[in-house]
Amino acid sequence: MEMTSLVDMLLGMLAAAGAWWANGMSREQKRVEKLMNKTREDYATRADMKDDMRRVMEALHRVEDKLDKVLSREL
Repeated sequence: MEMTSLVDMLLGMLAAAGAWWANGMSREQKRVEKLMNKTREDYATRADMKDDMRRVMEALHRVEDKLDKVLSREL
């Protein structure tokens, strides 16, 4: 085997390995982008959280008021 064909074969193997690695990185990047997009869709904004917390606190105040009425009747 001549030296040039050996060098050509090694360069071809190196190019194939590089292409395989680049393909894997490309697939991983696409997967991460999909996960980021899903995270953005599921992300709650500050206004959403404030509104939800306001509703929870109103419900807790109603329960507290009912509990106070029940306890004041028993005394």
